Amino acid sequence: MLQQLAPAFRMMVFLTILTGLIYPGVITGLCQVFFKYQANGSLVTVNGRVTGSSLIGQNFSRPEYFHPRPSAAGHNGYDPTASGGSNLGPTSQKLYDRVKASVAQFRKENPSYSGPVPADAATASGSGLDPDISVANAMAQAPRIARARGMKEEAVVKLIRSTMQERDLHFLGEPRVNVFTLNLALNHITKSDWRLHP
Repeated sequence: MLQQLAPAFRMMVFLTILTGLIYPGVITGLCQVFFKYQANGSLVTVNGRVTGSSLIGQNFSRPEYFHPRPSAAGHNGYDPTASGGSNLGPTSQKLYDRVKASVAQFRKENPSYSGPVPADAATASGSGLDPDISVANAMAQAPRIARARGMKEEAVVKLIRSTMQERDLHFLGEPRVNVFTLNLALNHITKSDWRLHP
């Protein structure tokens, strides 16, 4: 019996070292060499201080910033430790009330916009931490941003277009704008101080 267990034990030790230590170490090393920014969480640094990640949505509520889509992650939303959707179905009264409130809030914050409210301005993403909004959502917020910052609306629209990300592989998904990157660019062109929780 020991003759049968010995090879199995040696194989277990070998595979543990190979797949538990060597393989992860090599992959981690390669990622640090070739994809350091992505491997370390796509963290954005301003003036030597980490202010956020371009991969995780955060809440911006001041009028001079673009607002993200609603979040159902955590008790108050935007909680990276509680990523997830609300799991409310289409017949849920709670979901209906929340979307209705989001639409009303969007209309209140953007009174000069009279078109249909973009879907992502009223609904949360599956993770609750989607860092992107649709181009339509960003354009609907442009007049408010221009007014709050004393800019021309055309300049805000130009900034949206310059930071817009096209469809992946030119056919997957929709064009989108990263809220964090866009707000950072806004601060840069207007020489504003960046705050982690605007």
